Amino acid sequence: MSIVVGTDGSEHSLKAVTRAMALAEQRGAELHIVHVLHIPSNLLGALSQVPADIAELARSQQHMVWETVAPIIEGAPMEVHKVDLDGYPPDAIVDYAKSIGADLIVVGSRGRGELAALVLGSTSHRIVHLAPCDVLVVKGECG
Repeated sequence: MSIVVGTDGSEHSLKAVTRAMALAEQRGAELHIVHVLHIPSNLLGALSQVPADIAELARSQQHMVWETVAPIIEGAPMEVHKVDLDGYPPDAIVDYAKSIGADLIVVGSRGRGELAALVLGSTSHRIVHLAPCDVLVVKGECG
């Protein structure tokens, strides 16, 4: 069994990683933690006016994400694959899940913020509609 979980380092995505780890442990599954680097074209256009090293920005973001995930997965009792991808996050996550024959995709209900969700659309909503397998959307605090 394989479980794929998407993370962008946000609070909701870290809750999704925590939940995915618990499920992977319960089911004896492999865990694939996926971070998708996506720089929107409108931001790339704006950055073209400013001297910036896009590759360095990407490495910095990846480093920050894996640094925030590290304490959660430290000493994990299952096989954990850390995967870096480029592209539009929901599509990249679904494509990766298809490529490994994942049984479950786990995502947070929100990512980096409401403005990003308004402008870019909802990652979790798109994954639910495109996924070839079950999807668990982890919400914030319940109760």
